[in-house]
Amino acid sequence: MAAELAERREPRVVVLTGRPPGGGPSEAEQMLEAWPGRRDVELAVEPTACITAENASRSLQLLLPRGVGEATVVCAPLHVARVRYFFGGIYPRFGVRCDVRPARLAPTPAALAWELGALPVMRRQLRAAIAELEAIAGG
Repeated sequence: MAAELAERREPRVVVLTGRPPGGGPSEAEQMLEAWPGRRDVELAVEPTACITAENASRSLQLLLPRGVGEATVVCAPLHVARVRYFFGGIYPRFGVRCDVRPARLAPTPAALAWELGALPVMRRQLRAAIAELEAIAGG
């Protein structure tokens, strides 16, 4: 889905972000290796974010210096609500409009359990992500 969007929209940069909680190979680097899309666009890798709030704050740090004012986030269908919460709660504060698109993936029971388990900590994670960005901006 992201590669298809890149074909149609001709972005300046595509950010691939993520690292599984507990370590292991970076999801961002795995996505880069598997990227089926155009190669005439900058592919930026953010390999440190372990949670969605960090995906939002740390990918934003790659977009702002590049003057990006609009972003589209592609994620799993069950993840859309949390992505909208975090990216929508962070990106506009820093002047970046954000759209969220679900990838064409079949939802799994494990994915649903993961999303439901994450609900109780969302507010705290959002506050931490905003604090991280404000500390960088102020420091």
